[in-house]
Amino acid sequence: MHGILRRVATEMPRSLEGGFRYSEAWFAHVNARIFGRELALDDAAVVTACDVLFAHVADPRNFVTYEGARELIAALRERGLVVGVVSNWSERLEGLLSGLGLRDELDFVLVSAIERCEKPEPELFRRALTLARCAPHEALHAGNDVEKDARGATEAGLNAVLVDHPGEIEPGPFPCVRSLVELRAWIMERLP
Repeated sequence: MHGILRRVATEMPRSLEGGFRYSEAWFAHVNARIFGRELALDDAAVVTACDVLFAHVADPRNFVTYEGARELIAALRERGLVVGVVSNWSERLEGLLSGLGLRDELDFVLVSAIERCEKPEPELFRRALTLARCAPHEALHAGNDVEKDARGATEAGLNAVLVDHPGEIEPGPFPCVRSLVELRAWIMERLP
């Protein structure tokens, strides 16, 4: 199923009937194609499958934060740093973060489905810099994707570090840590 989702999502345009990639409106089209065309479900089953899937993804009980996430945010905030989330995700991310008890700990959340631009585009990083009120060279973006996160951030002038929880990223030009616990230590070693 994951392979079908990846293939169909890649084939779909970034905007569908007003819905930008990762928005619910966009995913409604993706899901209709997967459940209807790819899996040959009837129309009623497609609607039910989409409703169940949207409810599942919106429920914070279906998500677990990585070890060290809360401690990382707290440590950065204690040092007076601005902490935000920049994500290629649906408009439900803020509610999800609230349900996980993280939203109030963040200074901002930028979501591609709402902003109508996505990583690795420089515009999304520029918007984050505006909200953080800092210059690109003063900012650090941590993420798990070489192209969207690390290369996208550095091309926008930010510093970047990869967080490779499963240990699958090949060594390359970007610093890489294996956990949020390691990320916290990595950042703290570099702060003045």
